Amino acid sequence: MHIDLPEKRYYSIGEVAKAFDVNTSLIRFWEKEFDVIKPKKNAKGNRKFTPEDIKNLQFIYHLVKERGFTLEGAKTHLKEEKQQTLNNFEIINKLEGIKAQLIKIKSQL
Repeated sequence: MHIDLPEKRYYSIGEVAKAFDVNTSLIRFWEKEFDVIKPKKNAKGNRKFTPEDIKNLQFIYHLVKERGFTLEGAKTHLKEEKQQTLNNFEIINKLEGIKAQLIKIKSQL
């Protein structure tokens, strides 16, 4: 899944939910369930997600929504094989981004 977010230091929970096309409650739920998601909170308690949090959310989304993992299975997978699978996932995301750009160029021709 290719997420189209502008380059920023921090993203609001609304921006993140819109990018993933899910409810904000699901993002908050995954934050509680997965230790790798640690958004910063301002004085009001609003969550601010870093690009690293976005990568982790993308990976969790991939495992749960696209590959059909249970939450427990995704947690186990993250702990045991995180580095290897995350590297493969990042490569796939880059290739999907390139593919999307090529399709866009092709449609403009």
